[in-house]
Amino acid sequence: MDTELKSMNPDPSKTDPVSRDDGSNSKDDRPLLKSDSNRNSSTTGESIEDLEKKFAAYVRNDVYGPMGRGELPMVEKVLLGIAVVTLVPIRFVLALIILVVYYVICRLCTLFSAPNRDEEEDQEDFAHMGGWRREVIVWCGRFLSRMLLFVIGFYWISVSYRDIDLPDQNKSSSQNEGKDQSEEPERLGAIISNHVSYLDILYHMSASFPSFVAKRSVAKLPLVGLISKCLGCVYVQRESKSSDFKGVSGIVTERVKEAHENSSAPMMMLFPEGTTTNGDFLLPFKTGAFLATAPVRPVILRYPYKRFSPAWDSISGALHVFYLFCQFINHMEAIWLPVYYPSQEEKDDPKLYASNVRRLMAREGNLTMSDIGLAEKRIYHTALNGLF
Repeated sequence: MDTELKSMNPDPSKTDPVSRDDGSNSKDDRPLLKSDSNRNSSTTGESIEDLEKKFAAYVRNDVYGPMGRGELPMVEKVLLGIAVVTLVPIRFVLALIILVVYYVICRLCTLFSAPNRDEEEDQEDFAHMGGWRREVIVWCGRFLSRMLLFVIGFYWISVSYRDIDLPDQNKSSSQNEGKDQSEEPERLGAIISNHVSYLDILYHMSASFPSFVAKRSVAKLPLVGLISKCLGCVYVQRESKSSDFKGVSGIVTERVKEAHENSSAPMMMLFPEGTTTNGDFLLPFKTGAFLATAPVRPVILRYPYKRFSPAWDSISGALHVFYLFCQFINHMEAIWLPVYYPSQEEKDDPKLYASNVRRLMAREGNLTMSDIGLAEKRIYHTALNGLF
């Protein structure tokens, strides 16, 4: 499932980190990697060391090397050989069984139900279906997503909930309490997460079963297509240069507002970076998740490793899945931050809202902020393909 939506902010390169403290000049002490407008013509002939300095957010630092094609030590070759004849066949069969079982569940639950359609935007989903069928889809999806993670080696997932003081949050709380003591706190509009791997989607499915932004072709894939419609995915055509992107941005904003105002509406899960990194960096945020001015829940995902990094950065999908299945144990950490309520200034300026949430996540997750993006990632991949 591809979530690299690149049009939520028409000019992400201009989004600078801004202090939450009403224009304060305080600066983050982590280094900020700068984008080079001449990279497209300067990567030819550069060494791998030079490329890794320029595109540090996408560099693999595990024993498998760039693109997973590095020279492996003998011990790693032996471990891979053992895994290929033991773990990989078992995991592949079990993963396929889980996928098929959940597809059958989704098929049965949607058998006599019409999907929610938006023909103008070419969107279709079953996420707005209510009653027991929706309950079965959600709870089976959460359980089987966790089982799938278990099958591929994520036996334990460390989940923590940080209780930190956020500027202006007390002010927002007092305003909410002043309206009516019997009213519930302002509802969440979306979950915001850094993006490291396609595994992020499985974790969030198991944790809250939200809707995602996905490539339009995902809707037509066998098995996965129906599941994505049950999730309520918003489909986008990345290669299109038309005004379709504006339409998708509008749909995302409407879905965030709907989740904010309606407790029965599906929650949106957004990766505002627009692409994956190696897990040590945080790219500029697109503003699509923040246009609705609704509160968001930031989540930081980490994948500690010793041999193979589960990050999907500069390695092909097939090779990544193969190496992932070969690992005896994989690790994941999830850090849930408090709900972030935007100030009036942030509501008036979605770029400021996005920047402040990004700064908070970088600080709490000990992530380096970088201003490179999907365009630089493609340049880096092209350069690596010329070297390997």
